Amino acid sequence: MIDKVNRMLRRVPVWSVYLVGLLAPVWFLYLGMTGGLGVEPIKTLEHELGELALKMLVVGLAITPLRRYLGLNLIKFRRAIGVLAFVYVLLHLLVWLVLDVQVPSQIWADIVKRPYVTVGMAGFLLLLPLAITSNNWSVRKLGPAWRRLHKLVYPAILLGAVHYLMLVKGFQIEPLIYLAVILGLLALRLPGRRRATA
Repeated sequence: MIDKVNRMLRRVPVWSVYLVGLLAPVWFLYLGMTGGLGVEPIKTLEHELGELALKMLVVGLAITPLRRYLGLNLIKFRRAIGVLAFVYVLLHLLVWLVLDVQVPSQIWADIVKRPYVTVGMAGFLLLLPLAITSNNWSVRKLGPAWRRLHKLVYPAILLGAVHYLMLVKGFQIEPLIYLAVILGLLALRLPGRRRATA
């Protein structure tokens, strides 16, 4: 069954992942223009884009364990998923900068004084070099260092989960589920764990 799925996946072009992934921002733009984002459209848009980014990062993080433990091979889509995740993070940040805060001096004040903003910005800065080097030229130029650099996604996704957890008001189970899933996926990548399942 898995072999059949893998054969089907090999026929799916990578560009289709980008195409489907970019439909979400277009859909949110449509909702914003038609009043479909509720009474606080900017906050809703921020939240939706941020959560979508976290979901894509989780999917990207799950690709290696899925191949290792289930035999499901999604490796060809990993870079596209990572790039889309960064696009959602960037859009999430731009909505906050341009539509929410707007005042440049207030932006810096929020980064410094609000811990959840500080954590979120730190996660974005870790993802930035990964997005810049997500191309074939960088892979060739950096060689083995490219893989080491892209391990920054691990602390970045963890910071994203903590950012979400700190952002919500009161006790909510959803950010805890994200954090638990991310910690579980990271645990599957521990060196001792890999040797035990080899």
